[in-house]
Amino acid sequence: MSSPDIVSILDNSKELDRVRKEQEDILSEINKLHKKLQATPEVVEKPGDNSLARLKFLYTQAKELSESEASISNLLINQIDALLPTGPQGQTRRRIEGNEQKRKRVKTESDISRLTPSMRGQLEACANLKGEQVAARVTPRNADKDEWFVVKVIHFDKESKEFEVLDEEPGDDEESSGQRQYKLPMANIIPFPKSNDPSSAQDFPPGRHVLAVYPGTTALYKATVVQGHRRRKTEDYVLEFDDDEEDGSLPQRTVPFHKVVPLPEGHRQ
Repeated sequence: MSSPDIVSILDNSKELDRVRKEQEDILSEINKLHKKLQATPEVVEKPGDNSLARLKFLYTQAKELSESEASISNLLINQIDALLPTGPQGQTRRRIEGNEQKRKRVKTESDISRLTPSMRGQLEACANLKGEQVAARVTPRNADKDEWFVVKVIHFDKESKEFEVLDEEPGDDEESSGQRQYKLPMANIIPFPKSNDPSSAQDFPPGRHVLAVYPGTTALYKATVVQGHRRRKTEDYVLEFDDDEEDGSLPQRTVPFHKVVPLPEGHRQ
Protein backbone atom coordinates (compact mmCIF):
# COMPACT_ATOMS: atom_id res chain seq x y z
CA MET A 1 0.00 0.00 0.00
CA SER A 2 1.69 3.21 -1.14
CA SER A 3 1.25 6.78 0.07
CA PRO A 4 0.38 8.10 -3.41
CA ASP A 5 -2.52 5.60 -3.56
CA ILE A 6 -3.87 6.82 -0.24
CA VAL A 7 -3.47 10.46 -1.26
CA SER A 8 -5.42 9.78 -4.45
CA ILE A 9 -8.22 8.09 -2.49
CA LEU A 10 -8.39 11.02 -0.07
CA ASP A 11 -8.50 13.53 -2.93
CA ASN A 12 -11.35 11.65 -4.59
CA SER A 13 -13.14 11.43 -1.23
CA LYS A 14 -12.95 15.22 -0.89
CA GLU A 15 -14.34 15.60 -4.40
CA LEU A 16 -17.18 13.22 -3.51
CA ASP A 17 -17.95 15.32 -0.42
CA ARG A 18 -17.99 18.46 -2.56
CA VAL A 19 -20.39 16.91 -5.09
CA ARG A 20 -22.73 15.74 -2.34
CA LYS A 21 -22.72 19.18 -0.70
CA GLU A 22 -23.60 20.74 -4.05
CA GLN A 23 -26.36 18.13 -4.45
CA GLU A 24 -27.84 19.14 -1.11
CA ASP A 25 -27.91 22.79 -2.15
CA ILE A 26 -29.57 21.98 -5.49
CA LEU A 27 -32.14 19.67 -3.85
CA SER A 28 -32.95 22.31 -1.27
CA GLU A 29 -33.67 24.83 -4.03
CA ILE A 30 -35.76 22.24 -5.91
CA ASN A 31 -37.84 21.57 -2.78
CA LYS A 32 -38.48 25.30 -2.29
CA LEU A 33 -39.66 25.60 -5.89
CA HIS A 34 -41.85 22.48 -5.51
CA LYS A 35 -43.56 24.02 -2.45
CA LYS A 36 -44.11 27.28 -4.33
CA LEU A 37 -45.72 25.52 -7.30
CA GLN A 38 -47.85 23.28 -5.07
CA ALA A 39 -49.12 26.30 -3.12
CA THR A 40 -49.72 28.53 -6.17
CA PRO A 41 -49.80 26.39 -9.36
CA GLU A 42 -51.39 29.27 -11.28
CA VAL A 43 -48.13 31.24 -11.08
CA VAL A 44 -46.77 29.41 -14.16
CA GLU A 45 -49.52 31.00 -16.25
CA LYS A 46 -48.38 34.53 -15.44
CA PRO A 47 -46.45 36.34 -18.19
CA GLY A 48 -42.72 36.38 -17.55
CA ASP A 49 -42.76 33.61 -14.96
CA ASN A 50 -39.75 31.30 -15.35
CA SER A 51 -40.55 28.77 -12.64
CA LEU A 52 -40.73 25.78 -15.01
CA ALA A 53 -37.56 26.78 -16.87
CA ARG A 54 -35.75 27.17 -13.56
CA LEU A 55 -37.05 23.80 -12.39
CA LYS A 56 -35.81 22.13 -15.57
CA PHE A 57 -32.37 23.71 -15.09
CA LEU A 58 -32.23 22.46 -11.49
CA TYR A 59 -33.30 18.95 -12.51
CA THR A 60 -30.54 18.90 -15.12
CA GLN A 61 -27.96 19.97 -12.53
CA ALA A 62 -29.21 17.35 -10.07
CA LYS A 63 -28.95 14.66 -12.76
CA GLU A 64 -25.38 15.66 -13.66
CA LEU A 65 -24.33 15.74 -10.01
CA SER A 66 -25.89 12.31 -9.43
CA GLU A 67 -23.92 10.92 -12.36
CA SER A 68 -20.72 12.52 -11.00
CA GLU A 69 -21.37 11.01 -7.59
CA ALA A 70 -21.80 7.54 -9.12
CA SER A 71 -18.63 7.95 -11.22
CA ILE A 72 -16.49 9.07 -8.27
CA SER A 73 -17.93 6.35 -6.03
CA ASN A 74 -17.08 3.67 -8.59
CA LEU A 75 -13.55 5.06 -8.91
CA LEU A 76 -13.08 4.95 -5.15
CA ILE A 77 -14.39 1.38 -4.99
CA ASN A 78 -11.89 0.30 -7.65
CA GLN A 79 -9.04 2.12 -5.89
CA ILE A 80 -9.83 0.50 -2.55
CA ASP A 81 -10.31 -2.95 -4.11
CA ALA A 82 -6.84 -2.65 -5.65
CA LEU A 83 -5.34 -2.10 -2.19
CA LEU A 84 -7.23 -4.85 -0.37
CA PRO A 85 -5.50 -8.25 0.02
CA THR A 86 -7.19 -10.79 -2.20
CA GLY A 87 -6.33 -13.94 -0.15
CA PRO A 88 -6.65 -17.53 -1.48
CA GLN A 89 -8.58 -18.07 -4.68
CA GLY A 90 -11.52 -19.79 -3.01
CA GLN A 91 -11.77 -17.07 -0.38
CA THR A 92 -11.72 -14.37 -3.08
CA ARG A 93 -14.52 -16.06 -4.98
CA ARG A 94 -16.69 -16.28 -1.88
CA ARG A 95 -16.09 -12.61 -1.08
CA ILE A 96 -17.07 -11.53 -4.58
CA GLU A 97 -20.16 -13.75 -4.60
CA GLY A 98 -21.11 -12.39 -1.19
CA ASN A 99 -20.78 -8.82 -2.42
CA GLU A 100 -22.93 -9.58 -5.45
CA GLN A 101 -25.65 -11.09 -3.28
CA LYS A 102 -25.47 -8.10 -0.96
CA ARG A 103 -25.79 -5.72 -3.92
CA LYS A 104 -28.92 -7.55 -5.06
CA ARG A 105 -30.40 -7.41 -1.54
CA VAL A 106 -29.91 -3.69 -1.11
CA LYS A 107 -30.67 -2.67 -4.71
CA THR A 108 -34.10 -1.33 -3.90
CA GLU A 109 -32.90 0.56 -0.83
CA SER A 110 -29.95 2.08 -2.68
CA ASP A 111 -32.13 3.07 -5.64
CA ILE A 112 -34.53 4.83 -3.29
CA SER A 113 -31.75 6.48 -1.27
CA ARG A 114 -30.32 8.02 -4.47
CA LEU A 115 -33.62 9.65 -5.33
CA THR A 116 -34.15 13.30 -4.55
CA PRO A 117 -35.72 14.04 -1.14
CA SER A 118 -38.82 15.23 -2.96
CA MET A 119 -39.20 11.92 -4.82
CA ARG A 120 -38.52 9.91 -1.65
CA GLY A 121 -41.23 11.92 0.08
CA GLN A 122 -43.59 11.23 -2.82
CA LEU A 123 -42.94 7.48 -2.56
CA GLU A 124 -43.62 7.58 1.18
CA ALA A 125 -46.84 9.52 0.57
CA CYS A 126 -47.92 6.88 -1.96
CA ALA A 127 -47.15 4.07 0.51
CA ASN A 128 -49.24 5.88 3.15
CA LEU A 129 -52.30 5.74 0.87
CA LYS A 130 -52.84 2.06 1.73
CA GLY A 131 -56.49 1.54 2.65
CA GLU A 132 -57.51 4.95 1.27
CA GLN A 133 -59.89 5.65 -1.57
CA VAL A 134 -58.30 7.41 -4.55
CA ALA A 135 -59.16 8.42 -8.09
CA ALA A 136 -57.66 5.96 -10.59
CA ARG A 137 -57.42 5.92 -14.38
CA VAL A 138 -57.97 2.27 -15.29
CA THR A 139 -57.62 2.64 -19.07
CA PRO A 140 -54.32 2.44 -21.01
CA ARG A 141 -52.85 5.60 -22.55
CA ASN A 142 -53.73 4.50 -26.10
CA ALA A 143 -57.44 4.17 -25.29
CA ASP A 144 -59.93 6.47 -27.05
CA LYS A 145 -61.01 8.00 -23.76
CA ASP A 146 -59.93 8.01 -20.13
CA GLU A 147 -62.02 6.22 -17.52
CA TRP A 148 -61.55 7.23 -13.90
CA PHE A 149 -63.07 5.41 -10.92
CA VAL A 150 -62.98 5.52 -7.16
CA VAL A 151 -60.80 2.61 -5.99
CA LYS A 152 -59.21 1.44 -2.76
CA VAL A 153 -55.41 1.20 -2.46
CA ILE A 154 -54.27 -2.28 -1.40
CA HIS A 155 -50.50 -1.85 -1.74
CA PHE A 156 -47.80 0.40 -3.22
CA ASP A 157 -44.52 -1.11 -4.46
CA LYS A 158 -41.70 1.44 -4.07
CA GLU A 159 -39.41 -0.48 -6.43
CA SER A 160 -41.78 -0.77 -9.39
CA LYS A 161 -43.64 2.43 -8.38
CA GLU A 162 -46.96 0.66 -8.98
CA PHE A 163 -50.20 0.67 -7.03
CA GLU A 164 -52.36 -2.38 -6.43
CA VAL A 165 -55.94 -1.12 -6.19
CA LEU A 166 -59.38 -2.65 -5.81
CA ASP A 167 -62.47 -1.45 -7.64
CA GLU A 168 -65.08 -2.42 -5.06
CA GLU A 169 -68.11 -1.38 -7.19
CA PRO A 170 -67.19 -2.08 -10.83
CA GLY A 171 -70.74 -1.77 -12.19
CA ASP A 172 -74.01 -3.57 -12.67
CA ASP A 173 -73.49 -5.14 -16.10
CA GLU A 174 -72.70 -8.84 -16.37
CA GLU A 175 -69.15 -8.33 -17.60
CA SER A 176 -68.35 -6.09 -14.64
CA SER A 177 -69.82 -8.27 -11.89
CA GLY A 178 -67.61 -8.75 -8.84
CA GLN A 179 -64.72 -6.68 -7.54
CA ARG A 180 -61.80 -5.94 -9.85
CA GLN A 181 -58.14 -5.54 -9.01
CA TYR A 182 -55.66 -3.45 -11.00
CA LYS A 183 -51.94 -2.69 -11.04
CA LEU A 184 -51.46 0.94 -11.98
CA PRO A 185 -48.50 3.35 -12.26
CA MET A 186 -48.22 6.42 -10.06
CA ALA A 187 -49.36 8.66 -12.93
CA ASN A 188 -52.77 6.89 -12.93
CA ILE A 189 -53.56 7.77 -9.32
CA ILE A 190 -54.83 11.03 -7.81
CA PRO A 191 -55.39 11.10 -4.02
CA PHE A 192 -58.62 12.70 -2.83
CA PRO A 193 -58.51 15.52 -0.27
CA LYS A 194 -59.24 14.25 3.24
CA SER A 195 -62.79 15.01 4.31
CA ASN A 196 -61.59 15.85 7.83
CA ASP A 197 -58.66 17.99 6.64
CA PRO A 198 -59.76 20.83 4.33
CA SER A 199 -56.18 22.15 4.19
CA SER A 200 -55.31 19.20 1.93
CA ALA A 201 -57.83 20.38 -0.70
CA GLN A 202 -57.17 22.79 -3.55
CA ASP A 203 -59.55 25.69 -4.00
CA PHE A 204 -60.89 25.66 -7.57
CA PRO A 205 -62.33 29.00 -8.78
CA PRO A 206 -65.41 29.32 -11.01
CA GLY A 207 -64.65 28.37 -14.61
CA ARG A 208 -61.93 25.89 -13.67
CA HIS A 209 -62.15 22.41 -15.23
CA VAL A 210 -61.89 19.59 -12.68
CA LEU A 211 -62.34 15.85 -12.36
CA ALA A 212 -65.17 14.96 -9.99
CA VAL A 213 -67.19 11.99 -8.79
CA TYR A 214 -70.59 12.07 -10.49
CA PRO A 215 -73.32 12.01 -7.81
CA GLY A 216 -74.62 8.52 -7.07
CA THR A 217 -71.72 6.74 -8.82
CA THR A 218 -68.07 5.81 -8.28
CA ALA A 219 -67.02 7.21 -11.67
CA LEU A 220 -65.23 10.51 -12.23
CA TYR A 221 -65.92 12.86 -15.13
CA LYS A 222 -64.72 16.21 -16.40
CA ALA A 223 -66.75 19.10 -14.97
CA THR A 224 -66.66 22.88 -14.71
CA VAL A 225 -66.94 24.84 -11.46
CA VAL A 226 -69.92 27.20 -11.78
CA GLN A 227 -70.52 28.26 -8.18
CA GLY A 228 -69.39 31.65 -6.95
CA HIS A 229 -66.54 32.00 -4.47
CA ARG A 230 -66.91 29.57 -1.57
CA ARG A 231 -66.53 30.99 1.91
CA ARG A 232 -64.98 27.82 3.33
CA LYS A 233 -63.00 24.98 1.79
CA THR A 234 -65.44 22.50 3.33
CA GLU A 235 -68.36 23.81 1.25
CA ASP A 236 -69.63 21.64 -1.59
CA TYR A 237 -68.83 22.50 -5.20
CA VAL A 238 -71.57 23.26 -7.70
CA LEU A 239 -70.49 21.71 -11.01
CA GLU A 240 -71.65 21.25 -14.58
CA PHE A 241 -70.51 17.88 -15.95
CA ASP A 242 -69.60 17.54 -19.61
CA ASP A 243 -71.98 15.28 -21.59
CA ASP A 244 -74.65 15.71 -18.89
CA GLU A 245 -77.09 17.63 -21.02
CA GLU A 246 -80.78 17.63 -20.11
CA ASP A 247 -83.36 19.52 -22.19
CA GLY A 248 -80.65 21.46 -23.99
CA SER A 249 -78.79 22.64 -20.89
CA LEU A 250 -76.28 21.30 -18.40
CA PRO A 251 -77.84 20.75 -14.95
CA GLN A 252 -75.85 21.92 -11.96
CA ARG A 253 -74.77 19.16 -9.57
CA THR A 254 -73.53 19.45 -6.00
CA VAL A 255 -70.37 17.48 -5.19
CA PRO A 256 -68.51 17.35 -1.83
CA PHE A 257 -65.11 19.12 -1.87
CA HIS A 258 -63.29 15.86 -1.05
CA LYS A 259 -64.59 14.22 -4.25
CA VAL A 260 -63.10 16.86 -6.57
CA VAL A 261 -59.52 16.74 -7.91
CA PRO A 262 -57.52 18.67 -10.55
CA LEU A 263 -58.21 17.73 -14.17
CA PRO A 264 -55.19 15.72 -15.41
CA GLU A 265 -53.30 17.22 -18.33
CA GLY A 266 -54.33 15.67 -21.64
CA HIS A 267 -57.54 14.19 -20.22
CA ARG A 268 -59.64 12.47 -22.92
CA GLN A 269 -63.36 12.06 -22.54
